[in-house]
Amino acid sequence: MHLLLIEDDLDLGRSLQAALRQQGISCEWLRRTHDAPAQLADVAADCVLLDLNLPDGYGLDLLARWRRADAATPIVIITARTALEDRLAGLDGGADDVVLKPFVMPELVSRIHAVVRRSARQAQDTWKLGDLSITPRARTAQLAGAPLPLTRREFQLLMELAREPGSVVPKSRIAQRLAPLDEPLDNATLEMHISNLRKKLGAERIRTVRGIGYQLLTQASDA
Repeated sequence: MHLLLIEDDLDLGRSLQAALRQQGISCEWLRRTHDAPAQLADVAADCVLLDLNLPDGYGLDLLARWRRADAATPIVIITARTALEDRLAGLDGGADDVVLKPFVMPELVSRIHAVVRRSARQAQDTWKLGDLSITPRARTAQLAGAPLPLTRREFQLLMELAREPGSVVPKSRIAQRLAPLDEPLDNATLEMHISNLRKKLGAERIRTVRGIGYQLLTQASDA
């Protein structure tokens, strides 16, 4: 999972990045509205953590701008503003959740997983795709009830494909979301990980659409 964090506090930003990385979540951190992307599609984030009080603007203005172009990407407001009207303004403006500072990391991570799960139309903690099941928080997967021994990269790659089962996920989007996980992800590296994932899932489960990307097929689709 890859997040976009908009937060001006240096100590909080650093601690959030470190804590999220321990959970297998990469995070691009920006500190000003001026640095924020014009559209969320430009960063391919799975979720946004947005502070309201920023040194050069107001987080709700960013929220409104993004929501005009993108209604799908989950946005979680993190704020020290405790007034009910501020929380309602965020939710009414299109935020998926509001978390008050100071917060504890387990709660924040749970809320992130919850909004991402809803955006992927998965109501449960374990995603079911035919006889393939994925538990994002535990970073585990099973095929026909048997554990899948996936590397960190393979699991992240499977997650990206599983968010849109049956749809073709562009290589560029996969590379952008997985690039912050330390290892450069060029086409050759991506194809190597796809090949390894196919060996563990079954070659028929991942379809290559030449020049575009990859498609994860459910068992029902293969039948």
